Amino acid sequence: MKKLLVVESPTKARTLKRLLGKDFEVLATKGHIMDLPVKKLGVDIEHGFAPRYVLVKGKAKLVKEIQQAAAKSNDVFIGSDPDREGEAIAYHIAQKIKEKVDIEPHRVLFYEITREEVLRALRESNSIDMKKVSAQMARRILDRLVGYQVSPLLWKSIHRGLSAGRVQTPVLGWIIERCREARKKK
Repeated sequence: MKKLLVVESPTKARTLKRLLGKDFEVLATKGHIMDLPVKKLGVDIEHGFAPRYVLVKGKAKLVKEIQQAAAKSNDVFIGSDPDREGEAIAYHIAQKIKEKVDIEPHRVLFYEITREEVLRALRESNSIDMKKVSAQMARRILDRLVGYQVSPLLWKSIHRGLSAGRVQTPVLGWIIERCREARKKK
């Protein structure tokens, strides 16, 4: 049986396949496989701001391929990027694998793609860091809540298609505040 390694980047997947050889199947997600829905809020405000994640459009075939590869593997490793986004991607991949296969994927963190570093990361695999996953989910929920409330105001007052998030909105507020102060001085 082969081992399965899932990463984000197709280029990284090809390099890792070359480094690891025939004992590994290496697949790439090309980013997130799950996200909040595109045309709905996707956050249940009435029940603790629980997110309602859906499969990203066009990812169903890839998820099925990952699930099938996991079913044929004796070990599954997830090597998405070692940041909040990568941790959330790892979490969603693990959830989708566990829907079909009774296996707990291992989390691996690569900081460089050399044979020695990759083998070290595989040996020192761990579990998914749920604190990072929660941090990413909180950021995503805040972006959605703020964006869904502020963006339509921007469309009406400035230009259609502008978007606001948890960072842009306070900055926009500061700009408006400075403009008002400047007008008062004149």
